[in-house]
Amino acid sequence: MKKTKNVLTILGMIIGILLIIFGLTGCTDAEIASQNVSKEADQFRVKRRIVFINLRHDSYLFEIIGNCSIETDSSDNQLEVICKVGEDKYQKHFLYLSNETTYTVEQLNYSEVSKYDYEIVFKPESIVPIKIETEVGGK
Repeated sequence: MKKTKNVLTILGMIIGILLIIFGLTGCTDAEIASQNVSKEADQFRVKRRIVFINLRHDSYLFEIIGNCSIETDSSDNQLEVICKVGEDKYQKHFLYLSNETTYTVEQLNYSEVSKYDYEIVFKPESIVPIKIETEVGGK
């Protein structure tokens, strides 16, 4: 029984390692860089110019420049733009997409991203504080 558990554990580890290797080799450098730049933009570290264009009149309707994160909401047919405008201050804009409107997003500054490094970002507002009390002196 114990030998079977050891074999299954080793087999599980080998399968896990193979999945990680195949997962990492499946992405090109460009795909990894694209994902990293998108993550940087979602952390409001990338300056962008977002231009909303009226195709019928060949003119722009709206322009946003700043550290902005974008998301297309296909259920509501709109572009959602959130921009950081100050320390812990944000603005959210909704731009309706139709057959006569479109948008472009231009990155305005250089992004330093790596295909090797990764970062874990904890949002302080989503971490629940826990108070731990201990007794000193064995009371």
